[in-house]
Amino acid sequence: MTTGSWLRRLWGAQRWAAGLGLAVALAAANPAGAFADQKDPRLPELFDLLKKAPDPGSAQQVEQLIWALWFHSDDPEVVKTMNTGVTAMSQSNFQRAIEAFHHVTEIAPDFAEGWNKLATVHYLVGDYQDSLDEIGHTLELEPRHFGALSGLGLVQAQLDHTEQALDAFERALDVYPMMQGARINAETLRKELQDKGI
Repeated sequence: MTTGSWLRRLWGAQRWAAGLGLAVALAAANPAGAFADQKDPRLPELFDLLKKAPDPGSAQQVEQLIWALWFHSDDPEVVKTMNTGVTAMSQSNFQRAIEAFHHVTEIAPDFAEGWNKLATVHYLVGDYQDSLDEIGHTLELEPRHFGALSGLGLVQAQLDHTEQALDAFERALDVYPMMQGARINAETLRKELQDKGI
């Protein structure tokens, strides 16, 4: 069964056209439109699809829609500053990325993805305590944020908090069962704990 036919069967033809199809259209045509961030009313159904996805390819299509909704804001300044931060991060200009994402958290403190991106950059530069704090803000605003949960696992692993890291990856997998990185990391940590006899 193709990914498209699986999604159509799961949602039904009418729900497909009105729901996921609309999400695709809005993400492509107007990413900063009326539906944006972690409060988007389509997210519960997308998370339901994510949890029921029969294979990684199907899950990744839904994941991309979720990220598209999380990333965009109705505030043009937030969108512009987020894009500045992402560009800086891709160029390894971490100080500029931190400044951009910090600015987002100041002007839009209820925008979860601003906190998540700031946490990501702080992780990349080895500032684990700030990263943990920002992951906490992200998860307060969006408890289903599988990216932040996986990031929490990575930070805890860096701090040699193996049990806490495993717990974070398992929480990510509860939201997104086909999340390959979290699955591999969880399996590695379970083996490590077994080898230690914990």
